[in-house]
Amino acid sequence: MTMDLTDKNSDYLEVFQAVTRLISSLHDPQQVMDLVVRRLPELLEIDAATIRLLDPGTDSFVFGAAYGLSDEYLARSTIDSTEVMAALKKGEPIAKKDIDILCDHDSCVYISQEGVKSAMSLPIIFNNEVIGLLRLLTRDSREFAQSEIAFAMSLAEQVGMALTNSRLFQELEVQVKFLSELREISSLVNSTLNLDDILKIIVDKLPPLLKVKGCTVRLLHPATNRLELVAASGLSDKYLNRGSISRENAFFKAVSGQPVAIYDATNDPRVDYHEAIREEGIKSILVVPIKNGRDIIGILRLLSNQPRSFTQNEINFTVTVAEEGGNAIQKARTYRQITLLFEQIEENERFLHTILDSLWLQLLVVAPDKRVIMANKFFLETRGFEENEVLGEFYHNVVPWHRIDASHCPVTTVFEEQKSVAVLDHLENLENPEGAKWYERHLTPILGPDGEVDFVIEAVRDITDQQLLEQEKMERVKLEGVIEMAGTAAHELNSPLFAALGTAQLLRDDLTSKEMIEEMDMIIRNMKRMAELTREMTEVTGFESREYVGKTKIVSLKSNSQ
Repeated sequence: MTMDLTDKNSDYLEVFQAVTRLISSLHDPQQVMDLVVRRLPELLEIDAATIRLLDPGTDSFVFGAAYGLSDEYLARSTIDSTEVMAALKKGEPIAKKDIDILCDHDSCVYISQEGVKSAMSLPIIFNNEVIGLLRLLTRDSREFAQSEIAFAMSLAEQVGMALTNSRLFQELEVQVKFLSELREISSLVNSTLNLDDILKIIVDKLPPLLKVKGCTVRLLHPATNRLELVAASGLSDKYLNRGSISRENAFFKAVSGQPVAIYDATNDPRVDYHEAIREEGIKSILVVPIKNGRDIIGILRLLSNQPRSFTQNEINFTVTVAEEGGNAIQKARTYRQITLLFEQIEENERFLHTILDSLWLQLLVVAPDKRVIMANKFFLETRGFEENEVLGEFYHNVVPWHRIDASHCPVTTVFEEQKSVAVLDHLENLENPEGAKWYERHLTPILGPDGEVDFVIEAVRDITDQQLLEQEKMERVKLEGVIEMAGTAAHELNSPLFAALGTAQLLRDDLTSKEMIEEMDMIIRNMKRMAELTREMTEVTGFESREYVGKTKIVSLKSNSQ
């Protein structure tokens, strides 16, 4: 009996050493799990083995590796009874036989179909924390000895250590690679302000780097605050068009700022569209928020076609890439908005110029330094300037109506008093008096946010023709007055004049003195001249004034006969 126990212990030691040696030579966690489930049935004389890993997100054990079992059995929803699972989570191993008969949960039919009769369930522990389950199964009813349980527990601990060490080793290797890739991705996304290019860099770079099937980026629309798919790679159109994900629990966690790792995407309740996920061949999903500072602007999803327990380094790397991408995306969005704004401003400027150029007013915009910053087409054509000859020039060098005394310049007044000014200017032409001009000027200040005048807009209208018409009208009014006055005076003078003329002629006939007759003839001639003058006054059509003595002017009448 003692010899048998010694031999058995020796066999356990050899198995323990073999397993330790094998798992210590591997650094890929998946390879470690595959090795353990394939070698333990042979070494421990059992029929099958499975490893499940604890998913902290759902606090459930998800498939890691298996040997000797059907897919239907592995896909069952319940691993074991509630009591057994609670004990395993506390770190307690459980061994049972006749589990096909004494089954007390909803997966009994799968156990019977698989022919499993005995099971040893062992917690995989590292640093006093349960990180997974190791289950050893037989198709015959078997009572597991305490020594077998203790030995299997030691193996489970080795598996836990191997899994953790292999993860750490792999993560160290990956971390160095991630740092290099992060630098490259950061450089790429920050080297352009084209939003589409940034999104393409992200969805194209991440899948091969993290060895996943595809990647999607969804951004929150600023107006509707709804997620919109803006970039994707490695996925079919059918899957991408499956519908909205805004009701998924994983989405809500991501938009609250928490990354979500989903191991079993086809069954996990945190995501929808399980059938579409299954058809696309997706096994695991990583969802991370895309941030700009503290603001969540979207989500990034990595989709793996292999069962994948994303490491903390992989999650941290993806989060960092998403943050770098978020900053670049926001810069690109801002640049796009600024570009659109500038295009709108340019369009508005073109529209404004079209309007201003169509006005029959000379328009100028003057800066505080008295330089012209804009002139409309009518001003340029009227003054005979090209635009480059005016823009940037001092105001008084390009306008004919400027005041020599700057203190009385309307432009200066508007800048100083910050109020509109209207001016009527008469510009005399010394060389050609008839070439004098009249200008009606309206100057309006445009105030900036600080309340100061940013620039002055001056609208100038040439009213020379209008002024000449006004003068002509005044001349007509004067003429009408003179004609009326002349007619009235002639009427008033005619009656006494003709009476006096008749009397003078009668007196002349009675005179005998030659001298008196000559004098009376002179009087009669003068009176006849006066009569002729009154007649002309009744026929007057115009007049002209002429210099007389000193500053006195006399009027020369014009009649139809003249």
